[in-house]
Amino acid sequence: MNIAEFDYTLPEDLIAQYPAEPRDASRLMVVHRHAGVIEHRTFRDIVDYLAPADVLVLNRTRVMSARLRGVRPETGGRVEVVLVREMASDRWEALLKPGARLAKGTRLELEGGALAATVEDDPGPDIRHVRFAGNADVVRAVEQVGRTPLPPYICRAPGTSDRDRYQTVYAEEYGAVAAPTAGLHFTAPLLDRIRARGTAVVPVLLHVGPGTFQPIRAGAVEDHEMDAEYYRVDAHQAEAILGRRSEGRVVAVGTTVVRILETIAAGGGGNGGGSAADRTSGTVGVSGEGGVSATGLEPRRYEGRTRCYIYPPYEFKLVDALLTNFHLPKSTLLLLVSAFAGRELILSAYEEAVREKYRFYSYGDAMLIV
Repeated sequence: MNIAEFDYTLPEDLIAQYPAEPRDASRLMVVHRHAGVIEHRTFRDIVDYLAPADVLVLNRTRVMSARLRGVRPETGGRVEVVLVREMASDRWEALLKPGARLAKGTRLELEGGALAATVEDDPGPDIRHVRFAGNADVVRAVEQVGRTPLPPYICRAPGTSDRDRYQTVYAEEYGAVAAPTAGLHFTAPLLDRIRARGTAVVPVLLHVGPGTFQPIRAGAVEDHEMDAEYYRVDAHQAEAILGRRSEGRVVAVGTTVVRILETIAAGGGGNGGGSAADRTSGTVGVSGEGGVSATGLEPRRYEGRTRCYIYPPYEFKLVDALLTNFHLPKSTLLLLVSAFAGRELILSAYEEAVREKYRFYSYGDAMLIV
């Protein structure tokens, strides 16, 4: 399957540069995937589409202030480091700019000397490694001096408001380099209304890495490989999700939650990576071994690193409805929603969103697929 089949045209002025205020004032397109019907609502109307027996599953990851600017002391040349994940207290995976010029051993002075690091490997892969000097508390320093890692299509510098606004109101555990953006629309009062209706609200965890948003460079969809991302579903969370499914629906808030749920439906666990064989059409590449049907799942703890990659055709095992934002052309995220609702319906819905001037991408409007 050619990635060109998942392209569409988007006017630049529809790429949201700022979020809606208040959060739940954003627009909501409701797509009825079986009937092919599209409705236009406001996000706070999502309550009307949730039943008391349903479970709303959220991703509680918290975005790190992971973007650091600095210089090479030897040359004065400017550098940028985006921290991706902690390997040890002083050693991190990172994205470097200008990556091709930063050879192994290059010293970096970051944020006016608040942190100092050394590049540990030669140019090549997108993900590099840096080691921080001294006994610096890197996590604490990053939260004090780092910058919000807004996506590149937001064509402005991050402001102080982005530190709060590029987080969900239920964000808890630091570790993401990008927000699970479908959740940005919720307010605490709106979640209270949902709970008051009887709908269960269950948080799970996936630390969003840069791989989720990297473009598909291969012409064939099947040849793309996802980055491994850490996820965790505790036993009581799994029990709450599985217990609701016999009577109601599992409603995933965002593609990250879909990938968590479909990972555990395929067995979950482990620290390995999916092989090429795992990524054939209609399967999910996940870490770990084995697999079970959703009906055979146990309410236990699930934890590991997942390479879950979903594209058409795919039979979803745990997800019944999906809340998501509008995604970039030819992206893994657009492939996932196309697998859920059908390529033709999704591209038609995107065309209508353009005509109706919906706002796109991370700070944009939302789509509920039921």
